Amino acid sequence: MNFTRESVFISATRSFCNSFAVVIGVLSPIILILIAMSALSSPIVPPIKNEIVLAPDADGSRTPLPENSPVVLRINIQGVVGQGTLTTENFTNKLLDSQGDVIKGNRVKAICLYVDTPGGTVSDADGIYKQLIQYKEKYKVPVYAFVDGLCASGGMYICSAADQIYASNTSIIGSVGVILGPSFNFADAMDKLGIKSLTIKQGKDKDALNPFRPWVPGEDQSIVNITKALYDNFVEIVSSSRKNLSKDKLVNEYGAQIFIAQTAKDYGYIDVANSSYEQTLKDLTAAAGLSDKDPYQVMQLETPANILSSLINGESAIFSGKIKHSLEINPVLSSELSGKLLYLYTP
Repeated sequence: MNFTRESVFISATRSFCNSFAVVIGVLSPIILILIAMSALSSPIVPPIKNEIVLAPDADGSRTPLPENSPVVLRINIQGVVGQGTLTTENFTNKLLDSQGDVIKGNRVKAICLYVDTPGGTVSDADGIYKQLIQYKEKYKVPVYAFVDGLCASGGMYICSAADQIYASNTSIIGSVGVILGPSFNFADAMDKLGIKSLTIKQGKDKDALNPFRPWVPGEDQSIVNITKALYDNFVEIVSSSRKNLSKDKLVNEYGAQIFIAQTAKDYGYIDVANSSYEQTLKDLTAAAGLSDKDPYQVMQLETPANILSSLINGESAIFSGKIKHSLEINPVLSSELSGKLLYLYTP
């Protein structure tokens, strides 16, 4: 018998080619489908529809009710405002879906804000606040907030849209103020090390507060003016909505301090201290005109994860090749907030 002997190199080459052909065969249809979808897709991309999640009512029940049952829309204000899904855009989409294709038939009779936030960006806090005010005026629904943990700075700004603010006994309230920075100056250190920098600019004060040169007195004035305007607006929003909160004391005595719930109630920041989510719902449904015998459904609208988008944008570990294991010592201090004016409490 004759056997054909084959070199190790030829055998390895054949195995590689076979494996490569299999990979190409699997990936080719996927690539073609993605190309076709991209070519045929409309330039108008509809927003992602939120999904309904049933939340507990005042009795702790999440039993599905008939589709014509009245709804209390629960919206979580949790985490840093302006990060993740807690943005004006996502918040607006939830409100639109509550009176559109997701929750149909004008079923929403009240809104319950579930709050645990240190605040965040000025623009998103203001945007969410304005969306709530517009919704209240358009649909004539009461809005109550329940604080379970922290309602500071931008959280207080958003809650100023609520008719009533309740809080648990351990909740912390306050921090009415604006912050930008801190900013650092390295000019003296650079001189000692013999390091020089060059900034090419056009326009007066274009490099205001450049950290690599000595600062000129008054070059921060425009930023100070902006910060003061935003602070004055914040104070006006809070004091006009919190009738028992003295504007004079807010500015000259309380400042940007934080307070335990009972003290916050005594000062006028909130309406009810040492309360609960269940009690908030009971009082909210009464304000909405629902009797104890009227069954109602508490619904949340959650934004579904867009896996395809994260894959296309290279955000997935599959494409980036990175798997992160991290411990966030202070998750509030994020690079996303750097250089932004903030209604934010940072302990």
